[in-house]
Amino acid sequence: MKMFKNLAAVISVAILVTGCASVQKDDWKSCAMAGAAMGGAAGGFGDDHDRSDLIVSAIGGAIVGGTVCALMAEDEVEVVAPEPVDGDADGDGVADSIDQCPTTPAGASVDANGCALDSDNDGVADYKDQCPESAPGAVVNELGCAKPLVLEGVNFHFDSAELTEEAKAILKPIATAHHTYHGDVEVLISGHTDSQGSAKYNQTLSQQRAEAVAAFLVENGCDASKLTAIGYGESQAIADNATKEGRAKNRRVELSVK
Repeated sequence: MKMFKNLAAVISVAILVTGCASVQKDDWKSCAMAGAAMGGAAGGFGDDHDRSDLIVSAIGGAIVGGTVCALMAEDEVEVVAPEPVDGDADGDGVADSIDQCPTTPAGASVDANGCALDSDNDGVADYKDQCPESAPGAVVNELGCAKPLVLEGVNFHFDSAELTEEAKAILKPIATAHHTYHGDVEVLISGHTDSQGSAKYNQTLSQQRAEAVAAFLVENGCDASKLTAIGYGESQAIADNATKEGRAKNRRVELSVK
């Protein structure tokens, strides 16, 4: 009969191991109880039901069940990998994982792909386009302009080459854009006047005004070797000098690529 008990014990352990294979570590008590029940059953198998055998078998089953469960559960501890951190290296608001232009300059407006906007589709991004409203299909230069850029609002004190404060405020971002994004581009600064006064005087005044603009740009970071100042006097009028409005348009400073 003892052989039957031993056989029953072996079968019980086999069943216990199989049943505990999917049990988590926190359920080791359940395994212990199941082991105790099976151990008790094994101890009582046969005709000679000895109470001491039942107790010993139950205790042994509990120990075996709990131990097996704990060991098997430890093998199945799931390691959770940390979620990847998705940064934004260029600070444009588009995550690096989907940013197709990951080195966009700071402050540039971008699209959903993280690339700088080009509102007029001229091939020059808005953040460095000095003429952001070029006509469709226009062939533009490195500044994004199809023709010389008239510096609207860049005026001088009466009968002098001294820039107004408003003119300086307009020129500062132009200087920044040039030395930041167009440092290798050679720019021509053209000075123009109306026809009031002598042609010789106007020629001299236009040269001085062009040079004043160039000097201000250099003071604000531009490379002097990339700037050329030329005065054209009253020779290149773009409006009628017979009217006040026309003369105001003719008094101007222009930027163009050499």
